[in-house]
Parts: sequence; C-alpha cells; structure tokens
Amino acid sequence: MMFKILVIQATNNLSDERTEYLINDRLSFMRFLGLGLSDRVPDARTIWLFREKLTKAGAIGALFERFDAMLRQSGYIAMSGQIVDASLIAAPRQHNTHEEKKAIKEGRIPLEWKDKPAKLRHKDRDARWTVKFTKAKPREDGSTPPVDLAIPVFGYQNHVSIDRGFGFIRQWSATDAAAYEGRRLREGLLDKTNTARGVWADTAYRSAANEAFMEKNGFVSHVHRKKPKGRAMPAAMRRTNNAKSKIRSRVEHVFAEQKDRMELFIRTIGIARATTKIGLANLVFNIKRLLFLRRAAVA
Repeated sequence: MMFKILVIQATNNLSDERTEYLINDRLSFMRFLGLGLSDRVPDARTIWLFREKLTKAGAIGALFERFDAMLRQSGYIAMSGQIVDASLIAAPRQHNTHEEKKAIKEGRIPLEWKDKPAKLRHKDRDARWTVKFTKAKPREDGSTPPVDLAIPVFGYQNHVSIDRGFGFIRQWSATDAAAYEGRRLREGLLDKTNTARGVWADTAYRSAANEAFMEKNGFVSHVHRKKPKGRAMPAAMRRTNNAKSKIRSRVEHVFAEQKDRMELFIRTIGIARATTKIGLANLVFNIKRLLFLRRAAVA
C-alpha cells in the first residue's frame, strides 16, 4: 500500500501533506489503495519515512528493473532501436551568497552553515544552475528575433533511453542540471538488450568519444550532425537531420507527460532523494504507457 501511495504522489505531483489529505478526501484514491472509510490513512510523516527508507536502500533502481522484467515477460521487449535524451527538472532555488556558492562548487560546507544544522538541512548542495537555450518565437508580424532565448534553470536532469518499438523507458539516470548529457551515453544509458542496434539522439550526444563508444559496442549511430562552424548547414545534412528528427522526437512525449500531466518537480534535498523522485516518475510513466498500450490493443 505504501508504494501505491508513492505512485499517487508521482502521478499528481503531491506533497506528503497533500497526499494524506487527498487520500482521506477521495474515494478513488481509497479504492486504489484498498482502504475502507473506517480504515486509518498513513499520515505525511509515515509517507516521508517510507520514501526515505527506499532512498537509503537505493531500492528505486531495483523496482524499476523488476517492472521492466515484467514488461519483457509480457511480450514488450525492447526493439527497433533506442532514443536517448535528457530533460531538466526544476527544484526550489537556493539563495546563497557568493562565498557560499564557491564553497558548494568546491565540495565544501560553508563555515556559516556548520553551526546552523537546521539551515544546513534545508540547503540543496547537489542541485546546480544551468542555462537552457530555446528558439525564439516569431513576432506577430512574422519576423524572427535575432537571438534565441536563454532560460536559467536550477535543479537536476533526467537522462532516459526509450525503446523505439513500444516507447518504454529502459534505462535512466539522474544528475545535477549542469552535468553534460552527452557523457551519460557512455555511462550505462544505452540498453544493450534492445533487439536493434540503432541509437537516435540530438547534437548534444555527437562527439568523437561517443561515436567511438557506439562503434566499439556494436551500436549504429543515428545521432544528429552539428552545423559546420561559420558555414551554412549543407542541404544533404539538413535533410538527414530532419529524417532523424521524425524518430528522435518520440522521446519528447516522455518529458511532455512528466512535466505537463505529472507536473514533475523536485521538492526534496540532495541528489539521492532527487534520484528516487525521478526514478519514481520514470516508473510511473512506464505504468501509464503499459495501460495505454493495453487499452489500444483491446480497441
């Protein structure tokens, strides 16, 4: 039952207090948990303690793999290649001084915090700032602004590899927002059990090290090519990238589901707890994807 409560939390982006309230308030949540009107509902502290035990045990990875094994036994094997991408997950912004920021980046605890354990517990020393670049939207007159938008983001990253055949997340990892996503491809993000060897990804994953790694491990690279510096992109390269985008774009459905419907946001402190939250979001996505595929099969 406690794990089902975490599923409700991840699906609806609920705090522990809000989860306790809504379980008492909604009959649908009670039915999902197998509770009756006279049964006692776990309080917010109990929910927090259960999630904390999962975090300390590092159990979310094993739970994710267990569900993935069930998918494979049910016939949803990883096939047709895989698509790799990463998404920024926001966390509450930290208001630190310049000296405190410098100490955090160096891996030290600021001197002022050592004598204030209550303040230290509320400071996330693992999350990082990064800048997300996005295309500027055309103006009302149809013209395009001369510069793209740069949006600062504080938090973590969710790195995923989905199978092209069914769209399930097969491999994932969590890092701070400033981590270079291209490097994760060589750190266990690729699913070696996929029946096909194709790998689709955007230009962030295009590097000599990644290309050599994929070739050595028998993968076929379909990673987007970067525009030549100081020159226009050749027409043939543009057509090739456009063809790859039609396949690669499917991974954006994962992040759209997590950020829009699930409203994924990291409320916890530290990379260990953030990994649990992100892992739960990835697991819940796979559960929802399975339900969708089963309904589609019946229809």
